[in-house]
Amino acid sequence: MARAARPPLEIGLNAAIVAVEDQQPLILVVSPPNGPGEADGLPFGPFDPIAHRTLEMGLRAWVEEQTALRLGYVEQLYTFGDRGRHAHPGDRGPHLVSVGYLALTGPVAAHSEALALTGARWDRWYGFFPWEDWREGRPAILDEALLPALRRWERAPAGDDPARRGLSRRSRIGLAFGAGGERWDEERVLDRYELFYEAGLVPEAIRDGRVPLDDTPLPTAITGTPMRFDHRRVLATAISRLRAKLKYRPVIFELMPPDFTLTDLQLAVEAISGRRLHKQNFRRLVEAATLVEPTGESTRPKRGRPAALFRFRREVVQERPAPGLRVGSRS
Repeated sequence: MARAARPPLEIGLNAAIVAVEDQQPLILVVSPPNGPGEADGLPFGPFDPIAHRTLEMGLRAWVEEQTALRLGYVEQLYTFGDRGRHAHPGDRGPHLVSVGYLALTGPVAAHSEALALTGARWDRWYGFFPWEDWREGRPAILDEALLPALRRWERAPAGDDPARRGLSRRSRIGLAFGAGGERWDEERVLDRYELFYEAGLVPEAIRDGRVPLDDTPLPTAITGTPMRFDHRRVLATAISRLRAKLKYRPVIFELMPPDFTLTDLQLAVEAISGRRLHKQNFRRLVEAATLVEPTGESTRPKRGRPAALFRFRREVVQERPAPGLRVGSRS
């Protein structure tokens, strides 16, 4: 019996490009090609095996074409290939498999003029994940809206879901949100977003045909700004990776200017991790890790005392295998 014709397969490349400015972690977004009415997304382009020798070369080429931004640090994240992620009516269009990348860049001021010409712009990543920013304490939206909604979903019929057998909804909520005595783990960004998606709480889930949990959906100020296709899932994966990588690789310095104060460095780490750090402990940790060295210069503020300037010691990556910042929260 002949098999039905299968839809063609295409390979795309997604980039989660991160910067830090004014104590805010930023993500580069591009406007949809069809104009207003469609959500913004991450920079995205097809892989052309004729024009591009490698996937990363293709990524760098079309990011520069779309945004005029030359990427520095880049690493591959994950391959996203779920059926229907870029579905056409009847699900007969080409099936798109995307290779996601995390890219880090320095201060955004150097890129602003070029970006303005392309329609790309920087946006706060906590606007897409408002429950992830704990720098001013536990976000009120967790206990006022999000966790009560997940508890209602927890009690709803689960159906037959082979992918989740062996781990109850209650257990998953506890692990992801630090509920029921579990500790909040800042690295579980993707787990938390996927729970909201499965529960029908985020606009992407409703757009993709899932039944909403409630007749009146929660406002996006609570559930976060939606993105095109599954780009918010790609971004959640990037944030999870970056938060984890801070602890064993010196990637934070890819987001810093060449010279910086220790306060600047701490604020950047706090921006990415989403939590405050103990100042003295942080400085002892940086000093013990020998990640930085003094430049011999100081800031010249209009008010207050000058602060010593430091730079990243690049030799540290050859000196030991895991030169990261294993930071703890502020006590």
